[in-house]
Amino acid sequence: MSWTAVNPATGETLEAYPEMSGKEVEEILQAAHRAQRSWRSTRFPERARTLRRAAEILRERSEEYGRLMTREMGKPLKEARGEVEKCAWVCEYYADNGEEQLAPEPVDTPETEASTYVAFQPIGLVLAIMPWNFPFWQVFRFAAPNLMAGNGGILKHASSVPGCALAIEEVLHDAGFPPELFRSVIVDRDLTGRIIEHPLVRGVTLTGSVGAGKAVASQAGGELKKTVMELGGSDPYIILEDADLDATVEACVTSRMMNSGQSCIAAKRFLVVESLREEFERRMVEGMSRAVMGDPMDEETTLGPQARLDLRDELHRQVRESVEAGARLLLGGEPPEGPGAFYPPTVLTDVEPGMPAYDEELFGPVASIIEVGDEREAIRVANDTSFGLGGAIFTADRERGERLAVHELDAGACFVNAFVRSDPRLPFGGVKESGYGRELSLFGIREFVNIKTVWVE
Repeated sequence: MSWTAVNPATGETLEAYPEMSGKEVEEILQAAHRAQRSWRSTRFPERARTLRRAAEILRERSEEYGRLMTREMGKPLKEARGEVEKCAWVCEYYADNGEEQLAPEPVDTPETEASTYVAFQPIGLVLAIMPWNFPFWQVFRFAAPNLMAGNGGILKHASSVPGCALAIEEVLHDAGFPPELFRSVIVDRDLTGRIIEHPLVRGVTLTGSVGAGKAVASQAGGELKKTVMELGGSDPYIILEDADLDATVEACVTSRMMNSGQSCIAAKRFLVVESLREEFERRMVEGMSRAVMGDPMDEETTLGPQARLDLRDELHRQVRESVEAGARLLLGGEPPEGPGAFYPPTVLTDVEPGMPAYDEELFGPVASIIEVGDEREAIRVANDTSFGLGGAIFTADRERGERLAVHELDAGACFVNAFVRSDPRLPFGGVKESGYGRELSLFGIREFVNIKTVWVE
């Protein structure tokens, strides 16, 4: 068996990568464990120097790795270059801040003369099960904090982006990390399960679907292993009656079309008060219509293909069934003829419960518009989902927006008058079926460490 990379813009088979055997994986795990036992003894300045070198390599090879991402999953080349730069940023962020974030924290125990503090120690090998949509960024936001913390990493990437998996391994090895400390494994589902259960693997992080998250969390939980789950999202964007429509629509279109619509934190459901609905619909159609769909290698392209044909077909099913259930199609909705997994910018309105466009995550360039009567109904509809990753509120009243974001919107990231995005300085993760645990910031680097109490008389 093998992993085969296919260019989703053309259908061309790029390269096949043979799957590893159980014996090969066992050797990798044993070597990674030995490397981690040594790496955990290195000083923070050495770890930081190596991470900074990884950032330099990423920038030096930005064009090469950008083109690799575009070939394997169809991301527009301009966005792919930006993704490489963001990976360099997260490496530098943890190089600059990791030592302070993991510094021992003294605890005052005045009734004794003991020295008491909390230490943060690496736990060992962490398995990362990663998706295809941001094939470099998703991995580096796991790898940078964990390598800085003294852990080792085993990457089980999506089978459609094997070249990216091996390129990430290459970056870290060329930067000076011990070659055995971070390895990509090309394995099937059964062997992935055996890695989860392996006694040398101490934690598991997954970014992916709800179904995959439940399966992996259940298996890891059976082994009493720490997990972090970053799953899907159906992010609501609430547009209130006093919103600045020019800025609001620009943010909504940008968010919905990011990565050709294939982002867990993209805007997906647009909850618009009745008084603005018709104008918002008109402007969203205009904004979405400006997308340039085509060859993702072309600098003018802003909308590439979906990552795989089956994903494109599933998206079209959701649109078709929503229309059949009463949604109105304002734009798009029909896959173009010809090769490639392309899907056009699409706007649906009159979206109601019971439709896929309301109940499910639509992972592509499809906007679902839902009319609401007022602020209270907007919050109710926003929270009427099994997901809770991100959300945004648009209003001229900043205090009102902040109140709703902090106290009413049930999500891991709530933005006011801006579209949801990830940032190395801020924690990232969700609630409900969007998962648990946090990546990035101080919270991310402390997920896979032993928070150890130390008491010295």
